[in-house]
Amino acid sequence: MTSQRDAASGGRLLDTLSLTHGLIIRPPWVDRILDGQKTWEIRGTNTQTRGPIALIQSGLGRIVGVVQLVDVRRLTIDEFRDGAEHHAIRDAVQRPLPYPTCYAWVFQDPIRLPQPIAYTHPRGAVRWVRFRPPLAVPPSYL
Repeated sequence: MTSQRDAASGGRLLDTLSLTHGLIIRPPWVDRILDGQKTWEIRGTNTQTRGPIALIQSGLGRIVGVVQLVDVRRLTIDEFRDGAEHHAIRDAVQRPLPYPTCYAWVFQDPIRLPQPIAYTHPRGAVRWVRFRPPLAVPPSYL
């Protein structure tokens, strides 16, 4: 993906975006990410994946947006509780960690697609979908 952006289009990417990974997320969390209200996705595993990823709404079977996965941070209970503004879990102060080992997958630059994009869902995929060949998202969608 190019890092060149067009100011006239609100900073949207100019070139076709090539996506290799899609992350499956349940509503309402996927909507909060795309609305910029949630910049951390809390998961029980680490990932080495970085860069642009598709956001797939669980149950819909369609790509609804794109986001940059820029970092993964292992969280302590205090960091989880203090990070409520990032992960949007309202009662985090009163909760234990949701996983034995808790990670914040850090997102930036969410883009909600004007229309969801269909894709072929591989059997058994519950967290990640790998697009082979990479999925091309045209600039008109970005």
